[in-house]
Amino acid sequence: MSYSANTFKPPLLASNAHAQTLWRRFTPLAVFEQFRERIELADGDFIDIDWAGPAPSDSSRHRIVVLLHGLCGSSQSPYIIELQRELALSSVASVALNFRGCSGEFNRLARAYHSGVTEDLDEVFNILQEQYPAHHFLFAGYSLGASVLLNWLAEKGEQESHSTAVPAASTCRAVAVSTPFQLADCSRAMLGGTSAFYGDYFVKLLNRDFINKVEHLETLASLGNPLAFDAATTLRGLLNNAVDLTSIWRFDDQLTAPLHGFANADDYYARCSSGPKLKRINARTLLIQSADDPLIPPAALPSPEDLGSATELQLSDRGGHVGFIARGNRAWLEQQIARFLLSSD
Repeated sequence: MSYSANTFKPPLLASNAHAQTLWRRFTPLAVFEQFRERIELADGDFIDIDWAGPAPSDSSRHRIVVLLHGLCGSSQSPYIIELQRELALSSVASVALNFRGCSGEFNRLARAYHSGVTEDLDEVFNILQEQYPAHHFLFAGYSLGASVLLNWLAEKGEQESHSTAVPAASTCRAVAVSTPFQLADCSRAMLGGTSAFYGDYFVKLLNRDFINKVEHLETLASLGNPLAFDAATTLRGLLNNAVDLTSIWRFDDQLTAPLHGFANADDYYARCSSGPKLKRINARTLLIQSADDPLIPPAALPSPEDLGSATELQLSDRGGHVGFIARGNRAWLEQQIARFLLSSD
């Protein structure tokens, strides 16, 4: 569709990429009410989703916005809560999906989540559609969640090209923020320079969560839980064979990839990068990116030729990674997302 600059202007005291990226992490949030629902999945696992705003039956023009968080995030991430708050001001219901193991409770199976885990989004979406058949669904994803969203929309677009029926997802609107379009480039970027700070931070969280999950499942297995025994055996085997898990690339190569059916990190990155799939997307989609994102190097950004007719990339000079704290307006990003999603044009 188009490739354009946006109107974002940072405050003087938070004009650099790192200040923008870390701002939400270190600023307090007002209390915001959410309502949790558990979705039981067909494979025996579960996903927790958190509703906010009016009840779906009271949502303006019967709209529901589905939100997807980033790596090591959850429905409690500041950017999720702030968007849910903004949507509630417009009387629009929203629901934040917690990827497996991200809701504050360990999931039951060995598998977790990754940048291409579209099957979980698809299953949750189908369940929500059955529950609310008269509603119109809209989507917003951040970072890893944006990657999942774009991969899913591309799959829906591909299905549409081989069918006379129009999938509901292709008639929706979507916003993807700070998307790692080329996973290999982004993983490499976090190996050195100032970006290594973020790579170290994430890999420590990932290692901690992985070990805690193994120990939790082993405890359940010792109490006679057969599902936990199988999951614990799988994860302990991977962990015992892993060596030097000191980077995102090594973690993905030795744990994420084999756990989810990929040959290695390169295979995972190649198959789950959303950048090469943008032309398959039929849903009206806005991509919000910053050129100074410390996690996403310029080489990972799509060119105008990579965009499909339904996608628009808005690129700002500044904004960091899921930052976009504007001069005099902390809610600039949320307002941009809501304006696009709720527009009737």
